Amino acid sequence: MAALDVTHAGPVTRVTLNRPEVRNAFDEPLIEQLTAWAESVKVSGPARVAILQGAGKVFCAGADLAWMSKMVGYSEAENLRDARAAGRMFEALNRLPIPLLGRVHGAALGGGAGLAAVCDIVVTADDAVFGFTEAKLGIVPAVISPFTVAKIGVSAARELFLTAARFSASRAMEIGLVHRVVRQADLDATIDAVVGELLTSAPEAIAGAKALIARVAFQEPSAVGEVAAETIARHRVSSEGQDGMRAFLDKRKAPWAQ
Repeated sequence: MAALDVTHAGPVTRVTLNRPEVRNAFDEPLIEQLTAWAESVKVSGPARVAILQGAGKVFCAGADLAWMSKMVGYSEAENLRDARAAGRMFEALNRLPIPLLGRVHGAALGGGAGLAAVCDIVVTADDAVFGFTEAKLGIVPAVISPFTVAKIGVSAARELFLTAARFSASRAMEIGLVHRVVRQADLDATIDAVVGELLTSAPEAIAGAKALIARVAFQEPSAVGEVAAETIARHRVSSEGQDGMRAFLDKRKAPWAQ
């Protein structure tokens, strides 16, 4: 059985962590497969939205125990190689040119919470549990830290990285890790509604917006003003931009929103 199950339905791709027997915990094959999928996605491809979810009762419980047992015997160089592979996976997901929508249920712990951090939009069941639990094991949430701190901020990271405490879905929403908290029974309907909204936005504009956010985040306006101006000018004269603006002026739907 593949560690990752990828299915397609029109413009929507579902990416399922498929190791329910170990609560979808990470190991080398899952990391490799998730990286390969993320690096294969193109803005011009058939997929316009990706949904990241977990099979079984839990979204992702972090690192697999068998994998961790190998880490204990790794040298520092071997651990460095291992960490770089995980970092490449998170970076590939973070740079995905299409929207990545997280569907979280059960628990998102350690690297699972890191997955939530690299999703553009996260919808979670109200009884889900989150946690950056690494310090309880004597280690640090280092690989996920660039993405997590950018998502939840320094203050929340100081509390949650150091205590390694588990926290609720409502707390996750409060700190910006997730965006919508709903009953488990409403999870899929909410996901479908968000997908519907995303499909009304132009694919190249979404890719451009994601790239722009990464470029301007935490920068002084004066340092990125020219980047912002060049970006809007480029998109205004693109075929997509021309189609979208003309559709708006003509009071009709844009081609991608039919």
